[in-house]
Amino acid sequence: MAPPRTDHGGRDAGGPVPPLVEHLFRRSAGRLVASLTRIFGPTHLDLAEEVVQDALLKALQVWPFQGVPDEPEAWIYRVARNRALDVLRRKGKVEESTDMARLEDVVAAPSGPTDSDDELSMIFMCCHPDLPFDARVALTLRTVGGLSTDEIAAAFLTQRTTVQQRIVRAKRAIRECGIGLHVPIGTDRARRIESVAAVLYLMFNEGYAATRGEALVRFELCGEAIRLAQLLARNPAAAGPDLDALLALFLLQASRLPARTGVGGSLILLEDQDRRLWDTTLRDQGLARLTRAMDAPRLTRYHVEAGIAATHATSPSWDDTPWDRIVDQYDLLLDLTDSPVVVVNRAVAVAMAGRLDEALAALDGLDAAEMDAYYLLPATRGRLLEMAGRPDAAAVAYRRALMACR
Repeated sequence: MAPPRTDHGGRDAGGPVPPLVEHLFRRSAGRLVASLTRIFGPTHLDLAEEVVQDALLKALQVWPFQGVPDEPEAWIYRVARNRALDVLRRKGKVEESTDMARLEDVVAAPSGPTDSDDELSMIFMCCHPDLPFDARVALTLRTVGGLSTDEIAAAFLTQRTTVQQRIVRAKRAIRECGIGLHVPIGTDRARRIESVAAVLYLMFNEGYAATRGEALVRFELCGEAIRLAQLLARNPAAAGPDLDALLALFLLQASRLPARTGVGGSLILLEDQDRRLWDTTLRDQGLARLTRAMDAPRLTRYHVEAGIAATHATSPSWDDTPWDRIVDQYDLLLDLTDSPVVVVNRAVAVAMAGRLDEALAALDGLDAAEMDAYYLLPATRGRLLEMAGRPDAAAVAYRRALMACR
């Protein structure tokens, strides 16, 4: 490889170009795809994704030799936009996608993605009620959140091929139903916000407890989920108590991230975290957002989960945590969702409240086959058995947890 050099006005190309491109993919891919989809129309969503991916790959090839441009996101946008125009011209579809006046606007468009309305419109398009719910979430995670198919499959506890099929069906439905790109208002907003919230929730969880890759916590993905939630919460057409509760949950959980990993990226459990490292600014923002969210006609699971996070965030220590209150909060959460993951988390709280036998019985009541891929079930059982003074049974459970991780 030739020695790295710097282009005119650019940054030193000797820096870590691949991490920069990865950062741009996580931070900018959704916005780039959204802007190109607005320009070329939802029927060309596949093309928009393809050309953004091609532009990112080209950056990996070019920047190590020519240097990183001053505005790398704008560079990727221009390359992707021009590539899309070339593809459409070559296929003779320019007239189908836009008239000549619109084409001139495309060529003269700003050198980077436009405003946040493009992203909001993209999120709501992907979450259209005419699409199956699972397909809405998968498509938005892939298109806006930048998650890979494998990451989405892990978040859904399902197979990769299943996720691929959902995304393909969703894109086909967008084309066939003529679903447009806009931010809904009124009753249409209410119909879509549930899946929008589910998308951001899964995105944040994938960052908070990564299911793939070497990093156990992916801070950038958590930050992206918070950014999109803030984007929605600031838009009058999208804002509401449900999103306030979701954003409160994100902020409260993120406040603990500085203490969640140790040397070498190893995971530090909540009971062992140095609470002096917690981010009090994020915590206070989360508590304020949760107070605002309580002005709601009904409580959602996000209200309750944010309440649980707030209880942890305001407890001076693990031993001083009001576990009975947390058990009550989990009971309320179980009234709103029958998630087995909630049952597992509740069992921990029940055990810490001094009811170890009850906690183990709750785990025994779960369908082991259904939870086969969820390693935290046997891991939690192992921890509780260890607390109960049953080391042999705990060892068996821990081995099952290791097997589930393979």
